[in-house]
Amino acid sequence: MALRRDALQAALPLMQAVDRIARAEAPHARSTVGWAQVFPNSRNTIPGRVSFTVDFRHTDDAGLARMDAALRAVVAAAQDEGRMAISLEPVVYFPPAPFDPLLVSRVRDAARRQGLSQRDIVSGAGHDAVYVARTAPAAMIFVPCKDGISHNEVEDADPAHLAAGCQVLLEAMLETAGRAA
Repeated sequence: MALRRDALQAALPLMQAVDRIARAEAPHARSTVGWAQVFPNSRNTIPGRVSFTVDFRHTDDAGLARMDAALRAVVAAAQDEGRMAISLEPVVYFPPAPFDPLLVSRVRDAARRQGLSQRDIVSGAGHDAVYVARTAPAAMIFVPCKDGISHNEVEDADPAHLAAGCQVLLEAMLETAGRAA
């Protein structure tokens, strides 16, 4: 065992660090290791290479920079142990996209007027509204999904919840257009 260089055993503490880094940036940081590949991926062969993705999200660029620096420090410390070669390869960067406070308040108020439960949330998911927010005021409305699964191909929402969300959207849009019901 002492002679083994198991890439999966080296990768696991890095994956755990990804979670710790986001928790240290609570409450608005998110992190995910959503994909991993072990080579040669054989049940009786020591893994020689592991690749995995790290997705960091935060409400501001400074938070993202801290998270990136923390991961780089963990990787540097692991490199100093000298047992495995580790490389970080940035794939894509999406800046945080804050939503328009006025539109958010109009959505919140429309939900209250309908007697719907509501709460402000920070979405870490890459919705289309991220791109809209770069050029125009934007906000989002979320509705409950079956088993809490959202932003996923198996997402399933009750039609009544969808109708309520559409009504919130309509009221917020009418108020924004100066045509409040």
